[in-house]
Amino acid sequence: MSGKVHIFGDNIEQTALDQFYSAMAQDFAVKGALMADAHTGYSLPIGAVVATDGVVVPSWVGYDIGCGMCAVATSFAKKAVTAASQKIFQQIYQTIPVGFDVNRKNVSSSLRIADLTERGQRVFHARKGFRCLGSLGSGNHFIEIGFDETERIWILIHSGSRGVGHGLATEYMRLAAPGNRASEGHFGFRVDAPQGQDYINDMQWAMAFALGNRRELMSRVIGVISTYCQGEMDEQTFINRNHNHAEQKKDWWIHRKGATQAEQGMMGVIPGNMLDGSFVVRGKGNPDALWSSSHGAGRVMGRKQAKRELDLKRFVKSMSDVTAKADKQTLDEAPEAYKDIFSVLNKQQSLVEICHHIKPMINIKG
Repeated sequence: MSGKVHIFGDNIEQTALDQFYSAMAQDFAVKGALMADAHTGYSLPIGAVVATDGVVVPSWVGYDIGCGMCAVATSFAKKAVTAASQKIFQQIYQTIPVGFDVNRKNVSSSLRIADLTERGQRVFHARKGFRCLGSLGSGNHFIEIGFDETERIWILIHSGSRGVGHGLATEYMRLAAPGNRASEGHFGFRVDAPQGQDYINDMQWAMAFALGNRRELMSRVIGVISTYCQGEMDEQTFINRNHNHAEQKKDWWIHRKGATQAEQGMMGVIPGNMLDGSFVVRGKGNPDALWSSSHGAGRVMGRKQAKRELDLKRFVKSMSDVTAKADKQTLDEAPEAYKDIFSVLNKQQSLVEICHHIKPMINIKG
């Protein structure tokens, strides 16, 4: 597989490598790449990119279709944001549903439910629909307010398609599996078959829904900061880059699961952790990486392991300069649960160039 596979990291856990090579052994897999943040996932490792010939595999996109990052620079003054940080932190939690919470009422959207398939529409209504827009979710989803090397304030959002995307993924994984019974595996649809066309349609709709969710989150955060500080977002700097999708590129379908598209000149965001912040990057369009980069630092500990083994006092102390929820509930998101982001970035110098390092001031977790 030497010409078929490129791995851009080292010390990748064996279970992740096993998943990756199992995927690459499928007769429809034509090329693959593993990013520096790779770790074990569901069917395909997080941080994997696989190109296929005429097949789309729902489990290779994953449950959170369209999950990704948005970032935007603003004209808010760092001094003013620092002075109001605790008030901003508290009001964001009052304004935005986090965890499994959603809005009490539907949020307006330009998306049309009628553009979903009939199956997709049933899932949409069963999974709380437009009430999910503007809700953060849990796990590693976050809202972060930080500053770059010129002390310009940035807002970063990491969230996805919430219950709607999860429901669509669950339904199509079930349909793709033998006997229509959802299970871990490399089960796909021919892209020219009716179910393949249905999945592509609903996946793309969920990607648009995820962007709408991040847009709504961004709008609410801007509104909160504007209550205490003068300024606005600079729309020209707005970046949206999702890391769970399948897209057609010439004759291939490229699946990215926890990997960020990084075409030549394309702007992206690679988050690190709650302490080290995030990086605005520009893609180099490396074909060996299937025009991709990492989507973050990558975990070195599972969530249960992190909560069991990491020291809570050390975590709280490390976060003393960031207004954040650093407690027992978020211990699984402690910096030590992740790979070193600087090492991860160093391993992908041929994939992206760093434009800005955004250091965190305020961090919101689900």
